[in-house]
Amino acid sequence: MLKLYDFALSGNCYKARLMLSLLNLEHKIISLDLKSSEHKSLEFLRLNLFGQVPVLVDENTMIRESQAILVYLARCYGGNSWLPSEAEPMSLVMQWLFTAAHDIQQGLAAARAYHLVGRQLDIETATQRSHTILTAINQHLARRQWLELNCPTIADIACFPYIALAADGKIALDNYANVTAWLARIKQLPGYVELLSL
Repeated sequence: MLKLYDFALSGNCYKARLMLSLLNLEHKIISLDLKSSEHKSLEFLRLNLFGQVPVLVDENTMIRESQAILVYLARCYGGNSWLPSEAEPMSLVMQWLFTAAHDIQQGLAAARAYHLVGRQLDIETATQRSHTILTAINQHLARRQWLELNCPTIADIACFPYIALAADGKIALDNYANVTAWLARIKQLPGYVELLSL
């Protein structure tokens, strides 16, 4: 059975939980208490030397990092729609995984961390980055329902959580109608599971 080492409030962990549910895969969630540093225990560090969640274990295969987990689940269990195997459509999807790991992480996710857990960072820069990426995505979605390929892909799953959690970072989505409509479409997907917020 698939096992996911998880922290419930993490948007990155949520990506993996959502993908597992959308693919209707039987799995076990192993919740870690980050406040007591379970993710830094010797037992967990044997799985991931970086001491970070999420981590997916599939029999003898261990995958760390949420974007990599999405790729693994899509290719192993999702057929060709969630991540096509052809070079051009695969690249179109993959570019959004880098957007999620860089732009969204440094903007929306950083603003959320600042306001929720007091992470020390330049909140003005994080807020500005958040609005820059939201403006770009809003324009991109003006002529399409999904980020790429006219169907939901792991591009959408990778970018969804921290945009949906924008309010936690005091980022309003009121001026991004195409983004909010896209968020609503994701929430209507069969197998959607709720995103936890504080």
